[in-house]
Amino acid sequence: MTSKNTVELLGHYGSDETHALSAWTSTSRNLTHEKRNRIPDLLKKLAKEGHHSVFEKSSLHFLLVTDISTHIHLIKHRIGVSVNAESARYKELNDDKYYVPTDWPAEEREMYIEHIEGCFKKYHDVLNRLIESGFSRSRAKESARFYLPYGNQIKSDVMFNFRSFMHFLKLRYSVNSQLEIRELAGEMIRLVSETGQFDSTLKAFGFVTPEGSLCKPFS
Repeated sequence: MTSKNTVELLGHYGSDETHALSAWTSTSRNLTHEKRNRIPDLLKKLAKEGHHSVFEKSSLHFLLVTDISTHIHLIKHRIGVSVNAESARYKELNDDKYYVPTDWPAEEREMYIEHIEGCFKKYHDVLNRLIESGFSRSRAKESARFYLPYGNQIKSDVMFNFRSFMHFLKLRYSVNSQLEIRELAGEMIRLVSETGQFDSTLKAFGFVTPEGSLCKPFS
């Protein structure tokens, strides 16, 4: 089953106001109309000057389906990030989902699909043969997965605090990053922006333009 990498925003906590209130803890957290109007400039100043601890007070929770190589990019982010992923060690992967590069010529895509579907067949076949030959089901599952290639997709549950999300985007929403993780990061920004809760924060870090449009990947 061919599939694109996908992102779902499961939930979020916090907002621009949460970040501002954290910054105002040492003065007064009482919000007036005048102080609310100051939030965009305050967050821009904090982002520019490196006072980023206030952005740790919000969190973003995603459900991702990605190829293995993109998943590896994700798990390199460990500070302020929590990742739990589907594992072929504990279950037989029966849906045979895999990613196909979107920018490949049609002929290359066809050869790749033939190859990866063959890998999945070998995976299921060897799992059954190992069990029939006396292996425990757990050992058969964890070792049969060696047949699965990088294009195999897995599901992962990922949560960032907002500061860590900004760091992730700085590295992965970049023209220098791999296409697949860059596209994933762009979709994550879009979903977070659509909540309407983090407009000023996203603008402060340059991920959304002053007009509200998603910025282009960083160079």
